[in-house]
Amino acid sequence: MELTRRFLPLVEAVGIPVMALLVAMLLFAGFVAAVGQSPLEVFALLYKGAFGSAFSWQNTLLRAAPLILTGLAVAIPAQAGMVIIGGEGALALGALTAAVAASALQGAPPHWVQTGMLAAGALCGGLWIGLSGWLRQYRGVNETIGSLLLSYIGIALLNFFVEGPLKDPASLNKPSTAPIGDANMIGNLPGMDVHYGLLFGVIFALVTWVILKFTTLGFALKTVGGNPRAAQMAGLRVGYWIVGAAFAGGAAAGLAGAIEVAAVQGAANASVVAGYGYAGILVAFIARQNPFAVIPVAVLIGGINAAGGMLQRRLDMPDASVLVLQGIIFVVIIASETLNGRLGLIKFKSLSPVSATISSKT
Repeated sequence: MELTRRFLPLVEAVGIPVMALLVAMLLFAGFVAAVGQSPLEVFALLYKGAFGSAFSWQNTLLRAAPLILTGLAVAIPAQAGMVIIGGEGALALGALTAAVAASALQGAPPHWVQTGMLAAGALCGGLWIGLSGWLRQYRGVNETIGSLLLSYIGIALLNFFVEGPLKDPASLNKPSTAPIGDANMIGNLPGMDVHYGLLFGVIFALVTWVILKFTTLGFALKTVGGNPRAAQMAGLRVGYWIVGAAFAGGAAAGLAGAIEVAAVQGAANASVVAGYGYAGILVAFIARQNPFAVIPVAVLIGGINAAGGMLQRRLDMPDASVLVLQGIIFVVIIASETLNGRLGLIKFKSLSPVSATISSKT
């Protein structure tokens, strides 16, 4: 019994999301059947498009790279008790700032340009989402609404600058900033057609997980998120922790935007706003705000996105089909949160000595 109780948190943390995913798949199967397709064929194509070949894996990992970082943009502030959903705007501004940094550093050695781009993108994203934390702590603005509104503003700023003051005259049909140059592009991992952004995301997630789980910094942050009043009485400066957690989450999203410019697009344009910031919310919730779990969940969601094209080619289903699946998963995951600690199968009550005696006699 004691061993079972010790592993209950792990069973709950893994079991409930897995059950929620299975329920979401059943609901999606019903949707697929309703539109006249075979659920088994659709799921087979989803698997094949996501993980069925080396090419599929590369597509999946390319989409997982930004999802890891945008997932962290939600998971890190959540440790301080915040629900931040403005990663898309921070990503957009991170991309824009990275392009500006590349332009300012033209002529410098490539590794300096690349470092400057990533640092500028992370800093800009951090300041943008950090503003949400500051507004929540010192002006009483709900951080969820605040970050969402800031996200819209960030995307609008990106579109304004790439179509206006920073537009490259040569980018006629696709307004963009000036190209950063092939020499300044971030390359691929050895032996793979996947850029180094994936490695940056994995390292960011692992470092965050280690800090949160094994250091006093992580303990203090969780204390602030669990009970701000108690944290304040313990001597912690709650405001600094709130704003700092929001900054760290925004830095992850801004870094994702910078990587999209430095490794994929080669310039800042509207294509960097591809929904990674919003999908990161789903990633963080399925991972239950655990930075380590964000990595495999981002690969799963990246695989679903990668398989959308195959559904369109083989079954003539629209790309939005995978968005329907993601939406169903999100709703079911949110609903499943109410089951935490309430499942009769995994909730055990310790028997008092008197109760134990009565039980043994009966």
